[in-house]
Amino acid sequence: MAEQILNDNAPYAIEMRNITKVFPGIIANDNITLQLKKGEIHALLGENGAGKSTLMSVLFGLYQPEQGEIYKDGKKVTINDPNDANALGIGMVHQHFKLVEVFTVLDNIILGTEPNKLGFLQKKEARKRITELSHTYGLNVDPDALIEDITVGMQQRTEILKMLYRDNDILIFDEPTAVLTPQEITELMQIIRGLAAEGKSILFISHKLNEIMELADRCTVLRKGKCIGTVNIADTTKEELSSMMVGRDVKFAVDKTEARPTETVLEIRNLSVKSRIHKKLAVKNVSLQVRAGEIVCIAGIDGNGQSEFIHAITGLEKPEPGSLVLLKGMNVTRSSIRYKNTHGVSHIPEDRHKHGLVLDYTLEQNLVLQRYFEPEFQNHGFIKFDKVRDYAETLIEKYDVRSGQGPITTARSMSGGNQQKAIIARELDRKHELLIAVQPTRGLDVGAIEYIHEQIVASRDAGCAVLLVSLELEEVMNLSDRILVMYEGEITGELDPKKTTVQELGLYMSGAKRDEANADEGGAENE
Repeated sequence: MAEQILNDNAPYAIEMRNITKVFPGIIANDNITLQLKKGEIHALLGENGAGKSTLMSVLFGLYQPEQGEIYKDGKKVTINDPNDANALGIGMVHQHFKLVEVFTVLDNIILGTEPNKLGFLQKKEARKRITELSHTYGLNVDPDALIEDITVGMQQRTEILKMLYRDNDILIFDEPTAVLTPQEITELMQIIRGLAAEGKSILFISHKLNEIMELADRCTVLRKGKCIGTVNIADTTKEELSSMMVGRDVKFAVDKTEARPTETVLEIRNLSVKSRIHKKLAVKNVSLQVRAGEIVCIAGIDGNGQSEFIHAITGLEKPEPGSLVLLKGMNVTRSSIRYKNTHGVSHIPEDRHKHGLVLDYTLEQNLVLQRYFEPEFQNHGFIKFDKVRDYAETLIEKYDVRSGQGPITTARSMSGGNQQKAIIARELDRKHELLIAVQPTRGLDVGAIEYIHEQIVASRDAGCAVLLVSLELEEVMNLSDRILVMYEGEITGELDPKKTTVQELGLYMSGAKRDEANADEGGAENE
């Protein structure tokens, strides 16, 4: 922590006083005051849609508040846009990165502040400075790599370098760990601690209580747009923070009875999938079964073939010849996505923006995307809009999907967590025999995670087969009945969550350990 830097007598690095921000139908920030000390790591905690990102967007100049004032180092400032924020030394890493994918890391970092001489771009000095910053803060990013070719973790490091390159001393991290692997999260925390030790002041938006307890000095809690209070992390507990956040006690353990699996719903035989990045196979000859009444979790470090594996099952990618996907004994290897949807497959996708939602459609249109052609919602090709509205309002209430204008809210304008809740509502409410859930609680707060876990277990108990893919080790251990570890495109181990440890699971995930049976089957080439 950065406690040695903090000085209670110094003016606040940033003080936001009585900030109110209103959107159509919702008060996103209701008279909020936030005080950030110099050299402090200050967490901003709240449920999905509590107003955290909105408050930080006001500080970064993306939104103008209806009321309130902002002070930097004790002086009142006006921030009309992000250029003003940058000039004041305020930088922000957004939840969904603001990078140009076809540009290099270097080009993205200097974009908007390009060094030039007589109108000619001068990259040599910029490259040298970026390399120095990268080494100083342990970021280790290749400045010449294309953004589309690097991992999500490296993209985030690029965003951090953008702030450091501009000499920002107020750093805002909006849900920085939502898309990272456990290893990348550990590395990011080390980087953030290093930045605070250098005297940078950090605002850390999160709803992951473990990270806040480990990283932050103080925490301000928001609930439904209002400030509930600010506490010293050393004087509080995870349980107290969660209660402040959701207004009730939250269970951290998943309540579930022993699984009673019955017939096989999904059977995969010899599934292989080509990688889109290189010429090798991303998935190599994988076979498995998922039975009704059980939750089978595929665990692994991100980028080990899980995405390609799920895409091949759901129809987003074509598997290699010889691969077989059976749904209750039916060969659906080459079947269309709609055929699978209408024959009992529900899919919570990994990328909610690319595969989960049509962002410029309304919430109600997104909720009925896979059912609008059913007789309940159309008559001779004409949509029954009143039925769509009624259905959407039922799901919004049942799954607590928060949006400014209810069913007619544009999906793009909703918070990431509420976008995720909308997808989960749509997929779990449809009649399904197989639920494929990839990172189902990514970006959700503890209250929402508790509810979604309950719904997934309820699906299992109703006789549904559940195939879960998760990077959250706690979720893997708590929710699954069987764990299959995927490493470099192969199933390298099958573990019983009741008989294994997080440490053993980590060894399998890193490739340091593998089942002999799986090694014999899957990879003579590995010997």
